[in-house]
Amino acid sequence: MSAANHAHTAVTLAASSTSEHRPLIITLFAVFVAATLGITVWAGRQTRSAADFYAGGRQFTAFQNGLAVSGDYMSAASFLGIAGAIALFGYDGFLYSIGFLVAWLVALLLVAEPLRNSGRYTMGDVLAYRMRQRPVRTAAGVSTIVVSIFYLLAQMAGAGALVTLLLGISSDSGKILIVALVGVLMIVYVTIGGMKGTTWVQMVKAVLLIAGALLMTFMVLWKFDFNVSDLLGTAAEKSGHGAAFLEPGLKYGGSGTSKLDFLSLGLALVLGTAGLPHILIRFYTVPTAKAARKSVNWAIAIIGAFYLMTIALGFGAAALIGPDNIEKPGNTAAPQLAEYLGGTGTTGGAVMLAVISAVAFATILAVVAGLTLASSSSFAHDIYANVIRKGQASEKEEMRAARWATVFIGAAAIVLGAFARDMNVAGLVALAFAVAASANLPTILYSLFWKRFTTQGAMWSIYGGLASSVFLVLFSPVVSGSEKSMFKGVDFAWFPLENPGLISIPLGFLLGWIGSLLSKEEPDKGKYAELEVKSLTGIGAH
Repeated sequence: MSAANHAHTAVTLAASSTSEHRPLIITLFAVFVAATLGITVWAGRQTRSAADFYAGGRQFTAFQNGLAVSGDYMSAASFLGIAGAIALFGYDGFLYSIGFLVAWLVALLLVAEPLRNSGRYTMGDVLAYRMRQRPVRTAAGVSTIVVSIFYLLAQMAGAGALVTLLLGISSDSGKILIVALVGVLMIVYVTIGGMKGTTWVQMVKAVLLIAGALLMTFMVLWKFDFNVSDLLGTAAEKSGHGAAFLEPGLKYGGSGTSKLDFLSLGLALVLGTAGLPHILIRFYTVPTAKAARKSVNWAIAIIGAFYLMTIALGFGAAALIGPDNIEKPGNTAAPQLAEYLGGTGTTGGAVMLAVISAVAFATILAVVAGLTLASSSSFAHDIYANVIRKGQASEKEEMRAARWATVFIGAAAIVLGAFARDMNVAGLVALAFAVAASANLPTILYSLFWKRFTTQGAMWSIYGGLASSVFLVLFSPVVSGSEKSMFKGVDFAWFPLENPGLISIPLGFLLGWIGSLLSKEEPDKGKYAELEVKSLTGIGAH
C-alpha cells in the first residue's frame, strides 16, 4: 500500500490518537510558550529608554535583524495559510508564496535604506520631516493602527485554528476563548519586552520555524523517494481535479471577476510589504542604513528558502492527507501533515503535531507582538507625544502611553479576531497588504522621491487609500454574502472582488498626486533637499 493510500485511515484515527496523547501535546506546547515568555521578561529588564522600547536600542546586527524580519514576516499566513491554500487549490494557492517573496524586492530597492536614514521610530517621522507635523502624524498613526488590526485578525484566526486542533475544541465559545488568550499573551509580550523582547522572540521563532519546515519537507520528499514528480502526480490524483490541480485557474480561473481578483491579489501582495508598519519599524533597529540593506538581503534569502518549503508542505498535505480530509479553510493542513508524518496514532505523531503547532503558535505570538508594537509605538510617538502633547511629553510618559495603547489595540484585535476565526489566514493577510499598499506606500514614496508633494497630498493619499480599501472590503464577499464570509447568513456584498487592491492602490497614488497639485501650500524645497541628502547618504541619521 503506497504512502498516499494510508491517508483516509490515518485521518480517521487522528481524533482518537490526539486525545490519547493530549497531556504530552499540551505539556510540549506549554514549554514553548513559557520559553518565549522567559525571553520577553529577560529582554524587558534591559528596556530602559524609548530607543530601547521602540528600536531595541539600535543594537542588532544585520544578520540578527534579517532573522527577526523574516521571523516577523513568516507569519501564520505563510506557514498555515499558504500550506492550506496549496493543499486545497494547488497551483493557485502557490501564488501567495510568489507574491510574498517578490514583495521584498520592492521593500529592498525603494524603502529600506531611505527609511532607516530619514526616521527615528515610526513612519510618521519620515512624513513629518517636510510636512506639517500634526495632521500628518495623526494620519500616519491612524493608518498604522488600522493596517495592524487587519493583520492581527489573520494571526488570531491562525491561533484559534491551531489551538482548537490541539485541544480538540470544536465549540465556537472555545475558539473565541483561545483568541482571547492569544490577545492577552500578546499584550504581556509587548508591555514587558518592548522591541528588544519582541526581536529576540522573532529570532528564536524564525530558527525554529525554518528547522520545523525543513524537517517536514525532508520527510515528505522521503515518502516519495525524493521524486518531486511523483509527489505532484499523487497530489493531483488525490485532489479530485487531476492535472488541473497543477495548472493555473482552479481558484482564479472561472469568470472574469476571478481573474480580476487574482490581479488584485497580486498587486496587493507585491506592493503591500513596503507599506506594512511592523516591517517598516524593523529597519530602525539596526545601527546604520548599510545594515538595514544587508538585513533585507538576509531576510530575502531566509524567506525564499522557507517559501520553497511551503510548496512541498502544501502538495505533501494534498498527496498524503487529501484535500477532503483537511479542515476548511485549510489553516490546519501543516499540523495535520506533521501528525501524519510522525505516525498518526503514535507518540511520534503526537510529538510532531505538538512541536510543529507550538512553533506555529510561537510564530503567531511573535508576529502579533511586532504588529502591536508598531501600532502602539505609532500612537504613543506620533499621536500622543507629537499631536496631543505637542512634543512636550517625556520619554517616560511616551512609553506609558505606548503600553496603554497596547492594551486597547489588543482588546480590539480580540473582539474582531473572534469574528474572523473561521477564515483562511492567507486571504486575511492579503487584505492587510492591500490596505498598507493603498494608504502607506504612496505617501512614503511621494515623501521620499517627489519634490512637489504637500501635506494636503499626504492627507488625501493616506485617508483616501485607507477609506477606499476598508470600504471596499466591508462590501466584498469577505465580509458577507457567502459561506466563507466573516458574517454568514447576511448579504450586503456588492463589490465583486475579494481583494480591493486593484481599485484602492491606484486610487491612493492618484489622490496623493491630485491633492498636492490642488494644494495652495508651497512645498518646502529646502526641507526636501535636506531629506533627499539624508535619505540617500545617511548624514545626520539617528
